[in-house]
Amino acid sequence: MIQSLPIKNLRFRLDHSLLGCSSTDELTPLEGIIGQDRAVKALKFGLNIDSDGFNIFVAGISGTGRMTGVKNFVEELAKTRPVPPDWCYVNNFKESYEPIAIKLPAGKARDFADRMDNFINSIRELLPQTFSSKDYIDKKESITRSIKEEKDKLLQGLRKEAYQQGFALQATQIGFFLIPAVSGKPMSEEQYMNLPQKEKDNIQEKKSEMNKKVRETINKVRNLDRKINEETKKLNHDVALYTIEKYLNELKGTYNDNEEVLEYIKQVEDDVLKNLNNFIGTGTSANKSAQAFFPWMKELPFKKYKVNVLIDNSKLEGAPLVIERNPTHKNLFGSMEKEAQLGVLSTDFTMIRAGSIHKANNGFLVLPVEDLFKNIFSWDSLKMSLRDKKIIIEEISEKLGVISTKGLKPEPIPLNIKVILIGSPYHFNILYNMDSDFKKLFKVKADYDLSMKKTSRNIKDYARFICTLCKKEGLSHLKSSAVAKVIEYGSRLAGDRDKLTTKFSEISNIVSEADFYAKQEGKELIEDEHIIKAIEEKYYRSNLIQEKIQEMISEGTILISTRGKMVGQVNGLSVVDTGDYAFGRPSRVTVTIGMGKAGIIDIERETKLGGPIHTKGVLILSGYLAEKYAVERPLNLSARVVFEQSYSGVDGDSASSAELYAMLSAISGIPIDQNLAVTGSVNQKGEVQAIGGVNEKIEGFFEVCRQSGFNGKQGVLIPDSNIKNLMLKEEVIKAVEEKKFQIFAVKNIDEGIEILTGIKAGRRDKTGKFPENTLNYAVDEKIKQFTEKLRELSEKEEE
Repeated sequence: MIQSLPIKNLRFRLDHSLLGCSSTDELTPLEGIIGQDRAVKALKFGLNIDSDGFNIFVAGISGTGRMTGVKNFVEELAKTRPVPPDWCYVNNFKESYEPIAIKLPAGKARDFADRMDNFINSIRELLPQTFSSKDYIDKKESITRSIKEEKDKLLQGLRKEAYQQGFALQATQIGFFLIPAVSGKPMSEEQYMNLPQKEKDNIQEKKSEMNKKVRETINKVRNLDRKINEETKKLNHDVALYTIEKYLNELKGTYNDNEEVLEYIKQVEDDVLKNLNNFIGTGTSANKSAQAFFPWMKELPFKKYKVNVLIDNSKLEGAPLVIERNPTHKNLFGSMEKEAQLGVLSTDFTMIRAGSIHKANNGFLVLPVEDLFKNIFSWDSLKMSLRDKKIIIEEISEKLGVISTKGLKPEPIPLNIKVILIGSPYHFNILYNMDSDFKKLFKVKADYDLSMKKTSRNIKDYARFICTLCKKEGLSHLKSSAVAKVIEYGSRLAGDRDKLTTKFSEISNIVSEADFYAKQEGKELIEDEHIIKAIEEKYYRSNLIQEKIQEMISEGTILISTRGKMVGQVNGLSVVDTGDYAFGRPSRVTVTIGMGKAGIIDIERETKLGGPIHTKGVLILSGYLAEKYAVERPLNLSARVVFEQSYSGVDGDSASSAELYAMLSAISGIPIDQNLAVTGSVNQKGEVQAIGGVNEKIEGFFEVCRQSGFNGKQGVLIPDSNIKNLMLKEEVIKAVEEKKFQIFAVKNIDEGIEILTGIKAGRRDKTGKFPENTLNYAVDEKIKQFTEKLRELSEKEEE
């Protein structure tokens, strides 16, 4: 008969003296990522390879420290990389709707913007002074004086000739007119009409000839006016250039190694000289009145000379690392802001704003993929940017093509970036299988494990992690005995005595809560009882449903037997997961049998409450029975299996061994001890296989037994392969030590049925028969009886 498991197999206990310290205050804080060697290797490879498409997807369950680990790892790497250049946008004087992007050395963009502002402010102050100076006025008058004298001479000669021909030359707003005159005095209309016709004709002939001379003279006058304008314009250009040349040369000398900046300065120079009126204040009266009414309009002509610093890396030490937790299209790729002017929304190159991808350019960008999924335009634009290696700033409305108004099209900025997506394995599978671009752009997968091996090094690193947590969060340090309790709890979360969980958020929560209790008691260090209390309180806050179920079991509403023996009935165990808490729930499994050919009827499946895995487990029972008891004859049996008082879906195969035990009991008529509960799946060969949640299942039945009262016979049967998963609560360990509760580990159905019934299972002898007074003999005989009776009934029906 199988013996119950010894105490040493039920829980891993850490000797805190192995930690080599009395408290975590004596330890060195942990640097780097703990327990994720595979992920670290993938990160190192992905971050250091420069080939296209080798961006990284970090796959892991939330709480394993993906974001924190990646952040710390990349920060260290970024410090070794050079600081990337600055970027700024300037006006395109040839096409104002297409601003130009200029690259400058790190920290120089802001200096460039300040120098351009100083240049414009200086010439705005200096040019008006220059053009109002006496030297300029005298030079301008000297140019116009001689031309004006020549112009007056032409007009005077025209008047004299007109007088000699009997005309008066009259100037109007639309030109010069010839009027017949007598002694230089213009005739009236009446006088002209009284003249003889011959004299009128003579006047008209003279007027026609004279008009030709008027036109010739007017053309000469206009040429002289044009000459004045050209000379004045040339003078203004030369004077302005002479005035600003010093400042221009300073700018050109500062940026003589940057062709883009020099080209821009040349464009600024040409535009300033072309629009001198904006600087010397000789605009129209309408413009001046508008500027008086709207002060912002005064600065409007000079806005085009501004430098919009998009990226300023002056404060960086190494490559940038940007973590964008809200990756909307605007946050990620920047935007073009708008402002209301005279009731109209307008924008220009000075309102272009950078996104996270601009800030992370030539560095690293970390994105949570779940939030990225919520912004479909962000995902598409990210793929396009990585594929084309450039950043395009555009409005979402333009991307959709729903607005046809003309807007800015800033020059794209070259992109050189390493993108790291943080998500779950589920997210990775969706992208890998459903998005053809994903596998081309994210070729490196860094898989975060849920657990790590419980080696001496990892145990010490766990303690150092706790030390780091205490210092980072300002928590009290832990005694070594408290650290041991935390590590034991980590093994419990991992579900394996030989492993530790990597869900460091769970560990951090327990330590933080224990710190609260320690400070309440005025303790300087966190002790083991504070860790135990934090774990118990965490359970208590979440186990309301468990308590309600236990209450219904105690009241007899849910029927669970913990005493006596019953035929065809066994206590099965399942796990209920409420999200933040999982607990074991005992369920009564019953089997009834009868003569027939229906085989095993799964009532859960017939009522559509059974899931596919549960159905598979039940069908395996048919295979087991057929191989063991129906090799030489048909399995003439009708059995009905059900989870009693189950009103919701049932899935999983962890109760298949319990169903088989109940079936063997029902067929043989041998009762099963109700002091025991069973968990474990089974295969067609009768081997009991490992299941999940073994600790919760044991503790769930333990609670039922405690409430009904221990009798020293109660316990649980588990698969032998689950021994390594045992990390039971201290209260269960104490009950086992006091012989109130016991745990059995079985490898096959025969071992389990012997414990449950107290009768030998029995094996076939050389003749192929089971020994008498064994359970298998009773089962085989019962099936044989069913077969004989069915044969007799069949013969009678034929007669």
